[in-house]
Amino acid sequence: MHKKILYTCIMANQQLIKGSLTTIVLHLLQTTGEMYGYEITQKVKQLTSDEIKLTEGALYPTLHKLEAEGTLTTESRKVDGRIRKYYRLTEDGKKATAEKMQELEAFLLNMQRVLGLNLKLR
Repeated sequence: MHKKILYTCIMANQQLIKGSLTTIVLHLLQTTGEMYGYEITQKVKQLTSDEIKLTEGALYPTLHKLEAEGTLTTESRKVDGRIRKYYRLTEDGKKATAEKMQELEAFLLNMQRVLGLNLKLR
Protein backbone atom coordinates (compact mmCIF):
# COMPACT_ATOMS: atom_id res chain seq x y z
CA MET A 1 0.00 0.00 0.00
CA HIS A 2 2.76 2.47 0.90
CA LYS A 3 4.57 1.80 -2.38
CA LYS A 4 1.41 2.70 -4.30
CA ILE A 5 1.04 6.00 -2.41
CA LEU A 6 4.71 6.84 -2.95
CA TYR A 7 4.42 6.00 -6.66
CA THR A 8 1.30 8.18 -6.97
CA CYS A 9 3.08 11.10 -5.26
CA ILE A 10 6.14 10.73 -7.50
CA MET A 11 3.98 10.61 -10.65
CA ALA A 12 1.95 13.65 -9.56
CA ASN A 13 5.18 15.54 -8.86
CA GLN A 14 6.58 14.56 -12.27
CA GLN A 15 3.42 15.87 -13.96
CA LEU A 16 3.77 19.19 -12.13
CA ILE A 17 7.42 19.42 -13.17
CA LYS A 18 6.61 18.56 -16.78
CA GLY A 19 4.03 21.34 -16.85
CA SER A 20 6.60 23.79 -15.47
CA LEU A 21 9.61 22.66 -17.50
CA THR A 22 9.43 25.41 -20.11
CA THR A 23 9.29 28.06 -17.40
CA ILE A 24 12.21 26.45 -15.54
CA VAL A 25 14.38 26.32 -18.68
CA LEU A 26 13.57 29.86 -19.76
CA HIS A 27 14.24 31.28 -16.30
CA LEU A 28 17.57 29.46 -15.94
CA LEU A 29 18.72 30.69 -19.34
CA GLN A 30 17.66 34.22 -18.49
CA THR A 31 19.63 34.19 -15.25
CA THR A 32 22.75 32.46 -16.59
CA GLY A 33 22.92 33.68 -20.19
CA GLU A 34 23.59 30.27 -21.71
CA MET A 35 23.71 26.64 -20.66
CA TYR A 36 24.00 23.18 -22.18
CA GLY A 37 21.49 20.43 -21.46
CA TYR A 38 23.34 18.46 -18.81
CA GLU A 39 24.23 21.71 -17.07
CA ILE A 40 20.52 22.56 -16.85
CA THR A 41 19.73 19.20 -15.23
CA GLN A 42 22.51 19.65 -12.68
CA LYS A 43 21.53 23.23 -11.85
CA VAL A 44 17.93 22.23 -11.18
CA LYS A 45 19.12 19.34 -9.04
CA GLN A 46 21.41 21.70 -7.09
CA LEU A 47 18.80 24.44 -6.63
CA THR A 48 16.22 21.96 -5.34
CA SER A 49 18.59 19.97 -3.10
CA ASP A 50 18.07 16.89 -5.30
CA GLU A 51 14.27 17.13 -5.04
CA ILE A 52 13.79 17.72 -8.78
CA LYS A 53 15.74 15.57 -11.19
CA LEU A 54 15.13 16.41 -14.83
CA THR A 55 15.50 13.53 -17.24
CA GLU A 56 17.01 13.90 -20.68
CA GLY A 57 13.78 12.43 -22.05
CA ALA A 58 11.86 15.40 -20.68
CA LEU A 59 14.44 18.15 -21.12
CA TYR A 60 15.67 17.71 -24.68
CA PRO A 61 12.22 17.65 -26.36
CA THR A 62 11.46 20.89 -24.51
CA LEU A 63 14.74 22.47 -25.65
CA HIS A 64 14.15 21.36 -29.26
CA LYS A 65 10.58 22.71 -29.20
CA LEU A 66 11.73 26.08 -27.86
CA GLU A 67 14.46 26.22 -30.49
CA ALA A 68 11.97 25.41 -33.28
CA GLU A 69 9.68 28.19 -32.01
CA GLY A 70 12.53 30.70 -32.17
CA THR A 71 12.61 31.16 -28.41
CA LEU A 72 16.13 29.73 -28.13
CA THR A 73 19.20 29.80 -30.29
CA THR A 74 22.02 27.28 -30.11
CA GLU A 75 25.75 27.26 -30.55
CA SER A 76 27.82 24.08 -30.69
CA ARG A 77 31.30 24.13 -29.17
CA LYS A 78 33.98 21.53 -28.71
CA VAL A 79 34.85 21.15 -25.03
CA ASP A 80 37.33 18.51 -23.84
CA GLY A 81 37.01 16.70 -27.16
CA ARG A 82 33.20 16.62 -27.00
CA ILE A 83 30.63 18.75 -28.78
CA ARG A 84 28.32 20.66 -26.45
CA LYS A 85 25.23 22.46 -27.63
CA TYR A 86 24.72 25.69 -25.71
CA TYR A 87 21.26 27.25 -25.51
CA ARG A 88 20.62 30.98 -25.26
CA LEU A 89 17.43 33.07 -25.26
CA THR A 90 16.50 35.09 -28.32
CA GLU A 91 14.72 38.44 -27.94
CA ASP A 92 11.42 36.57 -28.34
CA GLY A 93 12.68 34.16 -25.69
CA LYS A 94 13.27 37.00 -23.25
CA LYS A 95 9.68 38.18 -23.78
CA ALA A 96 8.38 34.63 -23.41
CA THR A 97 10.30 34.26 -20.15
CA ALA A 98 8.69 37.37 -18.68
CA GLU A 99 5.25 36.13 -19.75
CA LYS A 100 5.81 32.65 -18.33
CA MET A 101 7.03 34.05 -15.02
CA GLN A 102 3.95 36.31 -14.76
CA GLU A 103 1.68 33.36 -15.59
CA LEU A 104 3.35 31.20 -12.96
CA GLU A 105 3.11 33.87 -10.29
CA ALA A 106 -0.60 34.43 -11.02
CA PHE A 107 -1.21 30.67 -10.95
CA LEU A 108 0.59 30.24 -7.62
CA LEU A 109 -1.31 33.14 -6.08
CA ASN A 110 -4.61 31.63 -7.21
CA MET A 111 -3.64 28.20 -5.87
CA GLN A 112 -2.72 29.85 -2.59
CA ARG A 113 -6.17 31.43 -2.40
CA VAL A 114 -8.05 28.28 -3.38
CA LEU A 115 -6.10 25.94 -1.10
CA GLY A 116 -5.64 28.37 1.77
CA LEU A 117 -1.87 28.10 1.64
CA ASN A 118 0.43 30.70 3.12
CA LEU A 119 3.21 30.74 0.53
CA LYS A 120 5.70 33.56 0.45
CA LEU A 121 6.38 34.59 -3.13
CA ARG A 122 9.06 37.13 -3.98
